[in-house]
This record gives sequence, C-alpha cells and structure tokens, in this order.
Amino acid sequence: MSPELQKQLVEKYPKLFPEGPFWGAESPWGFECGDGWYDLIDYLCGAIKEHTYDSDEVTVDQVKEKFGRLRFYLSREDDVIHGMVSMAEYMSGQICETCGERGQLRTGSWLVTLCDLHHDERTMKEV
Repeated sequence: MSPELQKQLVEKYPKLFPEGPFWGAESPWGFECGDGWYDLIDYLCGAIKEHTYDSDEVTVDQVKEKFGRLRFYLSREDDVIHGMVSMAEYMSGQICETCGERGQLRTGSWLVTLCDLHHDERTMKEV
C-alpha cells in the first residue's frame, strides 16, 4: 500500500496502530498489500474501533496479502472481531487488490485477486 494511504489509516486509527516497531515513523513494516484494499481495511478498522469503544486493548500487529487475500492480525480479538476480520478477509477475494474494483482470485505464478484489467496487464508482463 502506498505510504500516503498507510499514513491516513495510522492517523485515523491511532489506537489500533500505535507508534512502535510496526507502525512508527521509522518502521520498516507497513501494510503489505495493494491500494485497492484501502476502503475494505478502513471499514474494518472503523468497525473494530466502534466495537471496542476506541480501547487501547486491541492493536493491529500485521496487515498483508497472503494467498491472494487479506490477512489482518490483531493483538487480541473476541468472537465479534474475529467475525469482522473473517468477513473482510473473505471479501478481499472479491476486490481487486490494485484498484478496488470487483475482482476475483487469479492463479498463475502467484495467487492474487485482480479485476479483468489488472489481470490482463499482469498476464502481458509475464509473457
């Protein structure tokens, strides 16, 4: 994800992304996924914030793509948060990781969720 979009999420949800080894200004880590999932991650963070009443007890440990879908790891979760995360991870398999339009899980040298346009671009690069 672009540094600008990462910064927006960290600033919007400071209790979920506290300054430290994962989300601080000097951190080598970040969101290891494409910009297309920004809205999905933003919505998920908002739902978690609402559910936890902006508590300091739940923080995000890692956000990444794995096997073509979103993976969202938290320090703690209850059944409600687990359900929210599971739904977002499932939905990411329907959203292009590059642009956010409707996509589908594509196979090839790497599993990735892409719309037809970005799939075609990727296929042309591989040829």
